[in-house]
Amino acid sequence: MPILYAFLGILTLIFLITYVKLDTFISFILVAIALGIITGMPIPAIGKSIQAGIGNTLGDLILIIGFGAMLGKLVADSGAAQKITEYIISIFGVKNVQWGLALAGFIIGIPLFYNAGFIIVVPLIFAVASSTRLPILYIAIPMCSALSVAHGYLPPHPSPVAISTQIGADMSIVLIYGIIVAIPAIIVAGPLFGRTLRKYEYREGSSPFQVQVLPKEQLPSLSISILTTLLPLLLFCLTALIKSLDVQSPLLQLLGEPYIGMLLSVLLAIYLLGIRQGGTMKVVMKKLEEAFKSTASILLIVAGAGALKQILNDSNISKFIGEQLQYIPISPLVLSWGIAGAIRVAVGSATVAGLTVVGILAPMIQQQTDIKPELMVLAIGAGSLMFSHLNDAGFWLFKEYFNLTIKETLLTWTVMETLVSVIGLLGVLILNMVV
Repeated sequence: MPILYAFLGILTLIFLITYVKLDTFISFILVAIALGIITGMPIPAIGKSIQAGIGNTLGDLILIIGFGAMLGKLVADSGAAQKITEYIISIFGVKNVQWGLALAGFIIGIPLFYNAGFIIVVPLIFAVASSTRLPILYIAIPMCSALSVAHGYLPPHPSPVAISTQIGADMSIVLIYGIIVAIPAIIVAGPLFGRTLRKYEYREGSSPFQVQVLPKEQLPSLSISILTTLLPLLLFCLTALIKSLDVQSPLLQLLGEPYIGMLLSVLLAIYLLGIRQGGTMKVVMKKLEEAFKSTASILLIVAGAGALKQILNDSNISKFIGEQLQYIPISPLVLSWGIAGAIRVAVGSATVAGLTVVGILAPMIQQQTDIKPELMVLAIGAGSLMFSHLNDAGFWLFKEYFNLTIKETLLTWTVMETLVSVIGLLGVLILNMVV
């Protein structure tokens, strides 16, 4: 019966989000309450579980996601992302422009959430396509694949951070492993797949949206752009080093906390990309306020998923499922990836898919002593990117900006996302044999 309850809960969640179009947070809470009732939990216990699930899940997650959004806003508005892209393209040249755009997309994708990153790179993609006269998707796919990989694999993006928190994975190690797995995924889904899309010719003014490129004189310097964009990556690596050395210094231990690294990155960006660029403190703070407001829906989804996870745990559904799944002759990495992929196809949201899987499989994941939890984060992240289609906002964003038909979007964007997912799983499996 516990497996049936979980299955019906997932189906109900999919129905409420996909067909009823109910808010995702409300859907999570309703399903959590329903599961608590049908499993016989006392009503007061259901309320306490939901409160505990939300509180335990958010924790310092709010700091990491919030600071990440603030940093991304400053990187985007200051033109730092544009500066990095233009420099990389000048280095790689027209012949190797795909590789340059993939690299630029990956660097930009570290601090920027996917939708924000996409909006930022679109004018750059059109500018490059216009100047080189290369097919638009030949240019776009490498950059978009890199943004997608960063969104699904790497902290400080919401899903990897939330999954890491819930299964006890070290976010610094997740970042390091994620970069290793990301490289082949981007190469295959980006430049290599992009070469098959030359038939999609560039059409001047085909996008229905107005895009804007900042004048060169308004851009920050290259060194400042790279430093502020990659500082979270550098500090996360420092965090991993501090923890590996088992440092006893309270100050270094504090610096080893991921949210401290994000805070330091934001403070530096406030000065270098805000004040130093001529902005007033009032204007810069307004941008940070807007950035944090944009995370509200993401945090609510994470909170709702945390509530559902706690109900699954407290009702012993997750424990029962975990015990049963141990006898299935398939790698937990593949199993987690597959379930995340199935939920992604059903609901469209990578974040919802990843967090729902964790709620169901957390006990099984935590019992897998022979598999590093950091690899489980990446396997789930890869699965959550599987086969994006008509129920995914990213699908429509790509379609409308590049003025494609639904069929063309399925043959380009959807295939790219599926490649990212499959290659990501293969990379995780290979890494599992090494580490």
